[in-house]
Amino acid sequence: MKKPNIKKDIIENFGNRLRTRVNGILIQDNKLLMVKHRMHTNHSFWNVPGGGMKFGQDAKENLKREFLEETGLNIAVNDFLFVHEFLEPPLHAIELFFEVSQTSGKLVVGIDPELETNKQVIEEVKFLSIEDIKKIPSKKKHALFGRINSLNDVRIWKGYFNFGNKCIK
Repeated sequence: MKKPNIKKDIIENFGNRLRTRVNGILIQDNKLLMVKHRMHTNHSFWNVPGGGMKFGQDAKENLKREFLEETGLNIAVNDFLFVHEFLEPPLHAIELFFEVSQTSGKLVVGIDPELETNKQVIEEVKFLSIEDIKKIPSKKKHALFGRINSLNDVRIWKGYFNFGNKCIK
């Protein structure tokens, strides 16, 4: 069986177009829920749960759907926090970040329904402390999480940010 080309699949499914993404900040017991994605051979990328918006669904409904798909958790979407523009061609996304709270469900490693079963990219889903997050190399986490000194930082940021990231090589 031919080995999947994850980089090619990511670019074909998500690249060369502007995407609007929703992301959820879930903090429990002073830890942040994060998802580890396999980007291509020997490279992974940590970010909070979230994903692309579907036409006809508002941001909160999209975030609830994405959270459930990736983590198995049902959430309430709380305060809007900030927007981040991710621009590393061929990927370009406007990312909306919301604080969320868990309402039900059991934490699992979920799926990305936009990708075929043998091409799934979610490797791990877990709560990480600020110390755990700081240990992840910058190239292996969303640029936002290289700039926080406490988990409260993401709750108090307001406005527009463009930190960039070099995750697709």
